[in-house]
Amino acid sequence: METQGQSRVSRTVVAFTAFVVMCLALGATVVYYNSALNKQVRDSDSATSTTTTTSTAITTSTSTAIATSATPVDGTALAIYANTSRSVVTIEGDVATTVNTFFGSYVSYSVIEGSGFVTDHGGVPYIVTNFHVVDGTTNMTVTFSNGDAYPGKVIGSDVYADLAVVSVSAPASEFVPLTIVDSSGLQVGQSVYAIGAPFGLSGTFTSGLISQIGRTIQEETAGNYSISGIIQFTAPINPGNSGGPLLNSNGEVIGITTATISGSVGLGFAIPSQTIIQELPFLITTGSYTDHSYLGISGVDMDYQLAQASKTNVTYGVLVEQVTSGSPADKAGIKGGTTQVDISDTRYRIGGDIIVSANGTRLINMDALSSYLEENTVAGQTVIFGVVRAGVMMNVTLTLGERPQP
Repeated sequence: METQGQSRVSRTVVAFTAFVVMCLALGATVVYYNSALNKQVRDSDSATSTTTTTSTAITTSTSTAIATSATPVDGTALAIYANTSRSVVTIEGDVATTVNTFFGSYVSYSVIEGSGFVTDHGGVPYIVTNFHVVDGTTNMTVTFSNGDAYPGKVIGSDVYADLAVVSVSAPASEFVPLTIVDSSGLQVGQSVYAIGAPFGLSGTFTSGLISQIGRTIQEETAGNYSISGIIQFTAPINPGNSGGPLLNSNGEVIGITTATISGSVGLGFAIPSQTIIQELPFLITTGSYTDHSYLGISGVDMDYQLAQASKTNVTYGVLVEQVTSGSPADKAGIKGGTTQVDISDTRYRIGGDIIVSANGTRLINMDALSSYLEENTVAGQTVIFGVVRAGVMMNVTLTLGERPQP
C-alpha cells in the first residue's frame, strides 16, 4: 500500500521528468528553428551571390564564381536565351472535330497550342512554325514573350516538311527576327538549344546535343510519307514545343522542333533549317511548295538476316519490297520483291532490287535514301541509282516525279 510520503515523491519524480522532457523538446525546437533559419539565410545568400557573380562575370575570377554557386553558370546559354527568347511566340487556335453518335452528329472544339519564331524575309517579318500546329485551326492568336497577343493567319504551308508560315498584324516593335543558317554542316555532338511553350509554359529553355542527323520520321498529316533529313537531339521537349526554334551556340536557327517519341527520355526531332531556307520563299509567295521529289517504292533497310534470306552478301542499302504502278521507279524498271519470308516474327518480301547508291553516294538504309532525295533533288531531276539485282551490280537511270498530294 502506497503511503502519503511515497505518493508525494512519485508526483515529484513525474513532474521533474515531464519538465526535463519539455526542456529537451524546447531545445530541439530551437535547434531546428535556428537550423532552418540558417539554411534560409544560406539559400538567400547563395541566390544573391549567384546574381552578383552573373552580373560581374567579366571582372570576377572563376574561383569566386565556383565558390558562390553550387552549379557553375553557363554563360553561353545565358546569352543565347537573353538574345533569342523575345523572338519565340506561342500559337493558339481552335480545331473543330465532327463527332458522330447514335443520336446524330455534333461539332466539338478543342484548343491546340504550339510554338513559333520570328524571321525576316524581304524586310517583312513572319512567324515560322510546324504545319501540324496550325492545321485546321480557326481563331488563331499569336502571343509574344511580353504577353501581347494578336490575330494570326496562315499564308503558306507544306505538309511534307511540316512547315507553315504565319502573318501577324502587330506593331513592328514586337518582331525580333532570328537568323536562319544552313544546317548542312551540322555534326553529331554539337550543342543545341530549344525554346518553346511545352504544356503552355511559354519561354521554356532546354539544351542538349545533336545525337544524330539524317533521320526520317512519319506524321499522319503527311499522309505517311517520310519527312527526311531530320535532326535528332537530346534537349528535352514536350507537347507545345512544336514549332519552336532549335538553336546553335551562336543563337542561330538550325532547325524547327517538330516531334518526340512517346515515352522517350531526351529524344527530340527537328526539321533542318536547310529545308526552311529552301522553302520559305515559295511558302510566302505562292502559299505552297511542290518540288518534293517522288520515287514510288516501299522498302526496308537491308541487314545481315535479310542478306542471308536473299542469298546475297550485300548487308546495306534499301531492299525494294514493292513498286507503285506508274511511278518513276516503275517506269525506270526498278524491281520489287517476289517471295515472302518471316524473320524474327516480321514478314518481308525479298527478291527485289537492293538500292545501294544515288549518283555515286553510298546509301546505307532508307533514312539515307530519303534524306538524299530531300536534300539533293527536286521533281523532274534525273538520278542514277546503283542497284544490286540477282547478285549483279547495275545502274538504273530514273527521272524523279512530283510527290502526290495527301
